[in-house]
Amino acid sequence: MQVNYKNHQIEKICTNASVAAKRFDKRTVGLIQQRVDEIHAADSVEMLVQFGIGRCHPLVGDRKGQFAMDLVHPQRLVFEVIRDEIQIAEIQEIVDYH
Repeated sequence: MQVNYKNHQIEKICTNASVAAKRFDKRTVGLIQQRVDEIHAADSVEMLVQFGIGRCHPLVGDRKGQFAMDLVHPQRLVFEVIRDEIQIAEIQEIVDYH
């Protein structure tokens, strides 16, 4: 899938390890890059969910339409699919929504 970002700040965190390291520990920084790579390599979000890649799962309630992948507990990488034909994942945030 193609990967887009909600804003410039989340893009810098997801694409630049030194920027991410200012906010997150080393393990989380590595997992952020791994999850972005997994999204990019997947053909569809259904594939991520079906094979449990990164424990990808759909969200419910006020986050309906979004998906989350595990980072270091309790952090999650949250994204939306913004197109159906050619799926584009738009990374929204890295958050503890619990």
